[in-house]
Amino acid sequence: MMSKAAKKNYVEEMKKTFTDNESVMIAQYQGLNVTELDALRKELRDKGILFKITKNRITKLALKETPKKDLEKYFTGPTAAAISSDPISSAKILTKFSKENNKLKIIAGFMDGKVLNENEVSVIATLPSLEEARAKIVGILATPAQKLVSILLAPGSKIANLARAKSLKN
Repeated sequence: MMSKAAKKNYVEEMKKTFTDNESVMIAQYQGLNVTELDALRKELRDKGILFKITKNRITKLALKETPKKDLEKYFTGPTAAAISSDPISSAKILTKFSKENNKLKIIAGFMDGKVLNENEVSVIATLPSLEEARAKIVGILATPAQKLVSILLAPGSKIANLARAKSLKN
C-alpha cells in the first residue's frame, strides 16, 4: 500500500505525464495475460509510447488539473492508457493488437484538445505515420526533379546519338 506522500508524488508525476504528451489512448485489458500485456508494452515502448496501468482513482485525480480532464469518465474497470506525443502510432499499435486479440478494447482517446471515441481512434489508425508521410512527401518532391533532369539531358543525349550515328556512317 502506498503512503500519502508516495500517492501525492505519483499523482504529480502522472499529471506531468498527461500534460507533457499530446495524446492519450485508453483501452480496457480485462482477460489479457501477463505475456500478452508484455508483448503490447514492448511494441508500444519501441515507438516511445508509455503504456500505464494505474489505479483509476489516482488517474482521475491526476487528470483533474490537466487539459485532458474530460477523459476521467473513461477510467472504470481494468483500464490502461497509452500516452505519447504521436497519436497515430499509438492508435495503429492498439488497433492492430485489438484486432489480433479481442480482449483489448479501445474505449477512447485524446488528441488535439479533443476527446475521441472508439471509431475516431480507428480512423486515426488508418492515417500514415509521421515517417510514412515524410517518405511520401520526399517521393513526391523527388519525382519532378528526376523528370526535369531527364528532360534537360535529353537534347544532349540526342545530339550525342546523332553524332555517333553520323560517325558510324562515315
